[in-house]
Amino acid sequence: MKNTEKSLIQQMRITDVEIINRKNLFAISSTDVEHLKKAKPYIETELNAIIETFYEYQTEVPDIALLIGDADTLSRLHNAQRAYISDLFSGFYDIEYVNNRLRIGMVHKRIGVEPKLYLAAIMTLKQLLITHVRKTVPAANDPDAVIEALEKLLMFDVSLVFDTYIRSLISEIEIAKDKTEQYASALEEKIKERTKQLERLSRTDPLTGLLNRQHFDEILTQAVRAAQRRKEPITLAYVDINDFKAINDTQGHRRGDEILQRVAIALKNSSRTDDFCFRYGGDEFCIIMPNCRKQEANSAWEKRLHESLAQQTDNPNLSIGYAQTGPDEYMTTEQLLQLADEEMYRAKKLAKTSSDSSI
Repeated sequence: MKNTEKSLIQQMRITDVEIINRKNLFAISSTDVEHLKKAKPYIETELNAIIETFYEYQTEVPDIALLIGDADTLSRLHNAQRAYISDLFSGFYDIEYVNNRLRIGMVHKRIGVEPKLYLAAIMTLKQLLITHVRKTVPAANDPDAVIEALEKLLMFDVSLVFDTYIRSLISEIEIAKDKTEQYASALEEKIKERTKQLERLSRTDPLTGLLNRQHFDEILTQAVRAAQRRKEPITLAYVDINDFKAINDTQGHRRGDEILQRVAIALKNSSRTDDFCFRYGGDEFCIIMPNCRKQEANSAWEKRLHESLAQQTDNPNLSIGYAQTGPDEYMTTEQLLQLADEEMYRAKKLAKTSSDSSI
């Protein structure tokens, strides 16, 4: 896999364990996180003023003004800085947060921001934030504790940004060296491409073409975390083919495979671009639906699914269970999966009861 196809987290091999260790190194505790979260509303009320003042100071520095260049770039920087300050007080300092910090470092390096200019900007931002914390955060929320936590987090961020500076310099040396080794580079590219193909195969169920069970937990965890950050709902659909064992037993496994493939096609056709479709195991499927409420899935998505299946003959009957978490409170991924599974079995039992009563 090429580096351009990887996130910076993947390129630099930074794991959840490494992030925890780095937080410990900078003494960032759960108490610090809570202090920052509680201070967020007070900072957000002053956010535009903070950003305006920050860039007034920045554009007074000739080297920085030259790098910014024009009004459009300055506007984009305002938006990026607004998002960064909001992230500082979000309370979520996980893989995505770290990846964003690394990307900031990479962008600064590429446009030629020298480390001294970056450090000076961070110092200016810190002073502005401290001023506003002392001004707006009530004594009951312990402004001094907020400031201490903020200073730790900013140092944490600086360490990540400088990791990318260093990595970028090393990459430049490696690229220069690779240019003199054309044969080795060509061979390496073939190996990378083969690795990419193998990775794609490892993520995909060979029969249905859907994502496989091996990557379900990882993707569900990331999707739930993203929903928490954005305060959005997320719905998990658990799909089971009714009487699938009987189909295998009476019509053969080849027929069973055909039905699995048809259901998989219908699931993909009825799902949105942002949805994730999995063959969870056997005749069971899971669909992760970001920014989707249970009612929407139960109506719009299920309608599309049945319409897609209706285009085929001899359609199988499905039992579907839905579980939603967010946007107010979030359950664990294990709880979400268990609830969707239970709802599926409830739907299956109801369908069986209805079938028996109609006989």
